[in-house]
Amino acid sequence: MKFLVFFVATFLVASQCHGASFRSFPLRMSTGYGADPSDDDVRCASWRLAVEAQNIFGFETIPEQCVDSTAAYIEGGQYQSDSKTVNQQVFFYASDLKIQDNDVVIFNVDGTVLSNIPYYSQHGYGSEKFNSTRYDEEFVNKGDAPALPETLKNYNKLLDLGVKIVFLTGRLTDKKAVTEANLRKAGFHTWEKLILKEPSNGQNSVEYKSTERAKLVQQGYRIIANVADQWSSLKGGNQGLRSFKLPNPLYYIE
Repeated sequence: MKFLVFFVATFLVASQCHGASFRSFPLRMSTGYGADPSDDDVRCASWRLAVEAQNIFGFETIPEQCVDSTAAYIEGGQYQSDSKTVNQQVFFYASDLKIQDNDVVIFNVDGTVLSNIPYYSQHGYGSEKFNSTRYDEEFVNKGDAPALPETLKNYNKLLDLGVKIVFLTGRLTDKKAVTEANLRKAGFHTWEKLILKEPSNGQNSVEYKSTERAKLVQQGYRIIANVADQWSSLKGGNQGLRSFKLPNPLYYIE
């Protein structure tokens, strides 16, 4: 009886402290995408988290119900904030190291240093299937991609530390001139190497980038960090001392 009285008293005190109304969180959540728009924002946020954790992979498009939510994430400030957090951690990590002359940080290009949001904002924020010809014509060949602002800040800070920068991209070698010009236009004025893919190279992203990182190690470089928006750019051999994944809920590259 005394225990029951104590329990009830404790419950009443807690009720007064936190307010009279309680929000219930069910143990079993409904699955799939419901018709209630208020549910979509929550479910799409969970979908983006699963993508970043690579619990969802191999997708061709984002769910149609997530277009508005994804646009709000990208344009509303959260995407840049997430990018800032990752880039800060790259810099903090490098700052704690004793930098050597042969130390490099590898950056992917599209979605990591050059923003392709201007393209994807015109093509459903990832809800349209990727068209490589259209992407090249409307985005790459124009050479007008802006910098991802938080990556640019980090890039300049890393240079001040004495770190060398390597850009490793899946763009083909025929895009070298336009890529170099775009990088400089966006504020990336110097780098140790810009590595592009040969058209005859049939390797997937993991194989190709692993091979190129191995070449860097063979040339005497120490990869202190590998920064990319795709897991395929971070997997494989010779990953470096640390890998850092930038947010990208728009597309997936094998």
